[in-house]
Amino acid sequence: MSLLPFVQWCENAELIVSMRSSLWLFPVIESLHLIGLAFIGGALLIVDLRLLGFGLRHQPVSVLARDAERWLIGSLVVMLPTGFLLFMSSAVKCYYLPVFWVKMAALVLALVFTFSIRRRVTMAVETGVNPVWRKVVGGASISLWSTVAIAGRFVGFP
Repeated sequence: MSLLPFVQWCENAELIVSMRSSLWLFPVIESLHLIGLAFIGGALLIVDLRLLGFGLRHQPVSVLARDAERWLIGSLVVMLPTGFLLFMSSAVKCYYLPVFWVKMAALVLALVFTFSIRRRVTMAVETGVNPVWRKVVGGASISLWSTVAIAGRFVGFP
């Protein structure tokens, strides 16, 4: 079963055609998406760098993660719908770009990892988690989310 008919429908939806023809709507949506990227990057990096042992060493990881999670979820609330609108504006192009599929796979992996393994490690009592495991989790999180961001940059939108 091919996703191509769905992708073609997405690109030709009336809302998306209007968005593409608008002088300001696409740039506003893309700007909101990039603002969300900045916030999610900050929310992730502050915790992941702490897991790696850099900065805020007097702040418990669990407190830092709990405080940053609000920003992480808020960013996702902005980024996922705006990202879907950006995808819809060039859906057929994205369908044929391997880097788009790399981004989508990395995004799914990053979300699952962040809300399962990473959350479990960050919310645990620090003495209950091996320091090496914390570093592995922090490095894996940075790698996954960096892949999402870098692949997104290579997708490029008009």
